[in-house]
Amino acid sequence: MLKRQVPNIITLFNLLSGCTAVILAMQNNLVGAAIFVGLGIFFDFFDGLAARSLKVQSELGLQLDSLADMVTSGLAPGIVMFQLMKKSVGFNSVLPVDWLSTSIVEVGFPLFAVLGLLITLASAYRLAKFNIDDRQTSSFIGLPTPANAIFILSLPLIIIYQPELWVVDLILNKWILLGITLLSCFMLNVEIPLFALKFKNFNFKENWFRFLFLIFSVLAILFLQYLALPIIIVTYILLSILLNMYHNKQ
Repeated sequence: MLKRQVPNIITLFNLLSGCTAVILAMQNNLVGAAIFVGLGIFFDFFDGLAARSLKVQSELGLQLDSLADMVTSGLAPGIVMFQLMKKSVGFNSVLPVDWLSTSIVEVGFPLFAVLGLLITLASAYRLAKFNIDDRQTSSFIGLPTPANAIFILSLPLIIIYQPELWVVDLILNKWILLGITLLSCFMLNVEIPLFALKFKNFNFKENWFRFLFLIFSVLAILFLQYLALPIIIVTYILLSILLNMYHNKQ
């Protein structure tokens, strides 16, 4: 039945967006990569919404969703971090254009930059855990891969569109990038509950923190533009931790 395939088709658009983002990131077009990662995350939100609305949730859809997220929110941000790390050590050359070359010695990039792909490995591990973890139906355990992807993809956008000298120097410091990478891998898989933005109803008493977070996010983007994106993700984590502490005291 066609209705059952609607969420899967949306998920495939997520995957297509992620594949395009990967190609652009490999070409060092990090703005284009960010646009298509954002588009993929948009589709990722609506495939689940479509499945719930049409009441056609399936195991196939769950697995397909994780496979698409692996590309859009796992591989793409890993390659973006790879490119940022490459730039941080002053390496600006591109990969060899001779695809017939059999050399495995001249790889065309600094080995330090490969550490950026730890984000991809940590994302794969998180997505695999998510599929077999029945605790994450109404909230998350660890940072969701789309949120992590937004954080990583915001870095080149800040460098390009808000290039204050101190900000650029900070982001393109190789040790800062390595620290962000390791922290990213940790947050993806840490056993910390984080709230989901899924509204079961619009009761303010039950959803006040979601409303507060959304209002803060909109205001932050209006005033800080791209610099707001990493701040929003950090705020999301801190707000979740505060909510956990509040609930544990009750």
